[in-house]
Amino acid sequence: MDIVLSIITINYNGLKDTCELIETLPLYDSSIEVIVVDNASREDEASEIERRYPAVKVIRSDRNLGFAGGNNLGIKAARGQYIFLINNDTVFKEDGHMDTLIQRLNTSEKIGAVCPKIRFAWGNHSIQFAGFTPLSTITLRNRSIGYGEEDQGQHDTAHPTPYAHGAAMMLKREVIDQVGLMPECYFLYYEELDWSMMLTRAGYDIWYEPACTIYHKESQATGQDSPLKTYYLTRNRLLLVKRNFHGLKKYLSYCYLMGPVALRDIIKYTLKGPKSLLRATLTGLRDFRNSHFSILNTQLS
Repeated sequence: MDIVLSIITINYNGLKDTCELIETLPLYDSSIEVIVVDNASREDEASEIERRYPAVKVIRSDRNLGFAGGNNLGIKAARGQYIFLINNDTVFKEDGHMDTLIQRLNTSEKIGAVCPKIRFAWGNHSIQFAGFTPLSTITLRNRSIGYGEEDQGQHDTAHPTPYAHGAAMMLKREVIDQVGLMPECYFLYYEELDWSMMLTRAGYDIWYEPACTIYHKESQATGQDSPLKTYYLTRNRLLLVKRNFHGLKKYLSYCYLMGPVALRDIIKYTLKGPKSLLRATLTGLRDFRNSHFSILNTQLS
C-alpha cells in the first residue's frame, strides 16, 4: 500500500517523551509511516526506539541539526503524500483525528499547511493554540488565539492563520517541493514563522483545524528561560527581520529589537541575573551582528 501520511518527530535526549508520543500513534495503519529523527542524543536512544518499536523508522544524525535540520532530514526520507511534523513532547488522545487535517488540506489547492488545535497536556488541558494573530509592525509581537483559555468549544471553527505552529503542522508534499525545506539557519526558534512566510509568498494559505487536537507538554527540551533559549530568541528575531522585512520597516524593527528590547533584557539580567542569561543575550546580539548563523555548540553557562 502507498504511504499516505508521514509522521515525523525529533528526539533529542527525550526518550521518555518520544516513547509516550509513539504509544499514541496508529502504528498499525499501513498507510502511515512514523519517522523519528534522533538529533545526536547523548545516549544511543535511536537503538532503543528501534528495539521497542520495530514499525518506526529511526534516523540517527551524528550531530545536532537543530529543529529545522532534524525535520528536514525526516522529510527527505519520508514517502507520504502528506507530511505531519510534530514535537516529541506531544501526545494524541481520543480527539486526535489526523484524517481531518488531510481533509482540510484537500478542500482547496491553495491550502498548503494546516495545524490542529493544541492544548496543554497538564492541568485542565487549557488551550495553547487556536491560530495566530499577525505579527505587529516593527515589534514582531503577536499572540496565540485562545492561549490559556479553558476549552469549551469557543474555538471549534476552522479558519486561516497567518503562521503554522512548530509543535504540530501538516503540509502537502508538493507544497514542500515547490516552496523548499524549512530554513536551517535558525537552528532553534522562529524557523516555522519564516517557513510560514515562505508558504504565504508562494501563494499558499495556512489553516487551523480544531477537529484534530494534540496535547503539548511544552518546553521539555530547552527549559524555561534557559541560556540556550535566550540566545536563539535574541539572535533569531533579528534574523527573521533580515530575511523577511524590507525598507523602512526593516530599519525600524532593527532599531526596536537592538534598542529598547535588548536594553531591557541587558538591564534585567544585569540587576537580577542570572548572569548566564546576560551572556546569552550579548552573544546573540554579537553573533547576529557578525552574521554568525552556525550551530551553537556551547552551553553558554
